[in-house]
Amino acid sequence: MKFTIFGAGAIGGVLASRLADAGHDVHLIARGANLKALRAEGLLVRSRVFGERRHKLPASADPAEVGPSDYVILAMKAGSLPGAARDVASLRRADTTFVSLQNGMPWWYFHGIDGDEQPIEAVDPGGTVTRNIPPEQCLGAIAYISSSMPTPGVVEHTSGARLPIGEPSGKRTRRCLQLAAALRSAGIKAPVRANIRHELWVKLMGNAAFNPLSALTRTTLSELTASPHGVRVIASIMDEVREVAAAAGVQIALSNERRIAGARAVGSHKTSMLQDLERGRQHELDALLGAVIELADRWHVAVPAIRAVDGATRVAFEHGTRR
Repeated sequence: MKFTIFGAGAIGGVLASRLADAGHDVHLIARGANLKALRAEGLLVRSRVFGERRHKLPASADPAEVGPSDYVILAMKAGSLPGAARDVASLRRADTTFVSLQNGMPWWYFHGIDGDEQPIEAVDPGGTVTRNIPPEQCLGAIAYISSSMPTPGVVEHTSGARLPIGEPSGKRTRRCLQLAAALRSAGIKAPVRANIRHELWVKLMGNAAFNPLSALTRTTLSELTASPHGVRVIASIMDEVREVAAAAGVQIALSNERRIAGARAVGSHKTSMLQDLERGRQHELDALLGAVIELADRWHVAVPAIRAVDGATRVAFEHGTRR
């Protein structure tokens, strides 16, 4: 099968390496220094799970050079998606499947839910993403892969190789089962979920707390979850996310304690938002907190802790790495 990894960064790089090792036809969309490094030296993935691999894969900044693909894995950050969405036309045919890996709320969330097709402006401003990437051609996916890109073309994969996937409809479709099989052949655990929206809320419940708080406090997951003060704020944010999810019709089954324990087990890992702050990169606050606040306003749910942390983290990014 032909895969295009749109956004060959930390997570996209891990998936590209694994799929290439499994014999699939893999193409990379990248830009700037990363593209230059990929073309010159190839993609180097140093993985504590799979070992070290270097691949010379086709890489381009122009999707038109890649052409239609069976699967397009959208691995860029949520904030980059509206701009990138306009470039996907040359990758798409009627049977192309887009796989969304963005943290936070996806633009397709309300697709197929009776009576509620209203877009989430925080992640789909003006409906740009929906117009260019039809929700009916999308699968949801949640990445449990801890990795980073310390230098262009180089990915450090520290832990995790799980990618739950699912149709918004909950059906076990051919395209979903084929993707799961391809990922499993690449060593990635890819359970097919009948309720991918629940899985999204479980991941978001953690990310909405861990990512901004780690950026504000400059702490790793182990440091943040070892602090009683940190745990209290984490629990407040999780409780508010749980209330918004309930307003959306989803009861999050996982307890705060288990979600926190899972993060603690990851160890001294810097969240992606802390890495972004330290390197002066774009944040993901709109998808992680902005979308939750938007939905809270829509359904009249009070989220004071989320509002406070969202505002404080935006100030931190405005001032970059200055202390």
